[in-house]
Amino acid sequence: MDRTAQQQPPTQTAQHDASEGDESAEAPDSNGVETGADAVAKALEAAGVEHLFGVQGGAIMPVYDALYDHDDLDHITMAHEQGAAHAADAYGIVTGEPGVCLATSGPGATNLVTGIADASMDSDPVLALTGQVPTDFVGSDAFQETDTTGVTQPITKHNSFAQDPDTVGDAVGTAWALANDGRQGPTLVDLPKDVSLGETASEPDSPETPDTYSPPAEADEVVVEAAAEAFEDAQRPVILAGGGVIKGEACDRLRSFAREYEVPVVTTMPGLGSFPEDDPLSMEMAGMHGTGYANLALANCDFLLGVGTRFDDRLTGGVETFAPDAEVAHVDIDPAEMSKNIFADYPLVGDATQVLDQFDDAVEDGPDPTAWHETCQAWVETYRLDYEMPDEDPLKPEYVVETADAVTPEDTIVTTGVGQHQMWACLFWEYTEPRTWVSSHGLGTMGYGLPAAIGAKVAAPDKEVVCFEGDGSLLMTIQSLSVAVRENLDITVVVLNNEAIGMVRQWQDGFFEGRHMASKYGWVPEFDTLAEAFGARGFSLDDADDAEATLTAASEYDGPAVVDAHIDPDENVYPMVPSGGDNARFALNETQLEGLQ
Repeated sequence: MDRTAQQQPPTQTAQHDASEGDESAEAPDSNGVETGADAVAKALEAAGVEHLFGVQGGAIMPVYDALYDHDDLDHITMAHEQGAAHAADAYGIVTGEPGVCLATSGPGATNLVTGIADASMDSDPVLALTGQVPTDFVGSDAFQETDTTGVTQPITKHNSFAQDPDTVGDAVGTAWALANDGRQGPTLVDLPKDVSLGETASEPDSPETPDTYSPPAEADEVVVEAAAEAFEDAQRPVILAGGGVIKGEACDRLRSFAREYEVPVVTTMPGLGSFPEDDPLSMEMAGMHGTGYANLALANCDFLLGVGTRFDDRLTGGVETFAPDAEVAHVDIDPAEMSKNIFADYPLVGDATQVLDQFDDAVEDGPDPTAWHETCQAWVETYRLDYEMPDEDPLKPEYVVETADAVTPEDTIVTTGVGQHQMWACLFWEYTEPRTWVSSHGLGTMGYGLPAAIGAKVAAPDKEVVCFEGDGSLLMTIQSLSVAVRENLDITVVVLNNEAIGMVRQWQDGFFEGRHMASKYGWVPEFDTLAEAFGARGFSLDDADDAEATLTAASEYDGPAVVDAHIDPDENVYPMVPSGGDNARFALNETQLEGLQ
């Protein structure tokens, strides 16, 4: 991942504050750029940006004032800066191009940090623009001053402190381009107030990455040839499709390759939708809460083609037991990922589509997959996802997810917070298309789902958006519901309400002798009533017999709707592998989990 060196703000020489006036300054020409803030707005237009998510404030106010004259830049005022970052993140996931968020200095900028860190962990394209105190105040502990570039340097692909009005537009364009190109990720430009107010006539150029930034396109041909020979000799090949397949626009190429050679496909959680789960070759999601058959396929394969995955710990479990018999070919645009977690016998550094083209060209005669398919299908039949459905209460969350899937279009976008509800949404919704799954993966940010639903709906207004949240997760960002109502966004929020931080409670049951400390609420708001107070439509769901009608009504409501689904408070997520465990030894119930400890 490229990191451009952080620029330090000047502390001795102040930039001129246009508010003081300057009789010697030349009048700006007629190109429409009069201030640094104008240049920022022009740079966003030059990048093709259409939507912005942010919260006003003193230091960022000059930029907002410039936006007043730019009708092509639609600004959605969020209720909290963290929500602005998550909305921009989701916008970037759905469109494939950077979402833009804005915040003022100090607490505005620090409130963005969780969302920026989230985007960094998941390689999501986001451009953050933050206000800053005037340059001659930097370092003086001025009101609402924070070293924003210093705080965010470890969690951004690139950040910079804007130096002067003449270059600020190009600084924003460069940041946008870097967020978008190569391995995507968040970037940030810190905008001192005097730079934003300062006079300039400089028109920003189209966004470009620096000449020194050159992400690899094609892998080393010698390594490709060696990997192709290993693939030809394999008897049990598997493709592991990660989120990079989607970000690299390589889904069609991966699908055609898998089908040409009839290779079973396992996905990571960020890779959901990269390969259709209704395809006979699909083994669905692997990892801590992945399907048993996906984990068994990885554990028993002899050749693993990993594409666009960083092999994180929630996928691999114990690295010493991950795909122990496999030769690993790893395709990724970022060389830093090679052998970082799992040793790559064949490091294939480059663009996913181009490397798969190279790999396909190098394969002369693919392996015979017949016996392997029979084995994989037997695992699917043996360990098929299932749950008990009682004749009466309590309501099962798995059934709620399946029913919501059944009553909505196939291209519906799903967003989630983090917790048990996220795992049920992974496992019991069928994903067939890319960019229809929007969630927090690496950072695991509770509260992500609702602001992400806003960003997703703005990105794809013609698609339905369903947000699954838990009661604990939703309470962290529920103020975003006011934004959905104000903007009249047609989203459906399904709260899988068990009056607890369910995943924490599940771990306490499994690993801490059932000692429930700070995980069970015992009381939560009535989310349907709360939705009505916000101006949304509220529904309450207690009975499985009412699920289809209630979820259909919520989906058909023209505007934001919230379904408060009171689920079985004792329901747990299975399959499950203990942290750091062997993924081939997964538990399907609590008794089996106890046996793995």
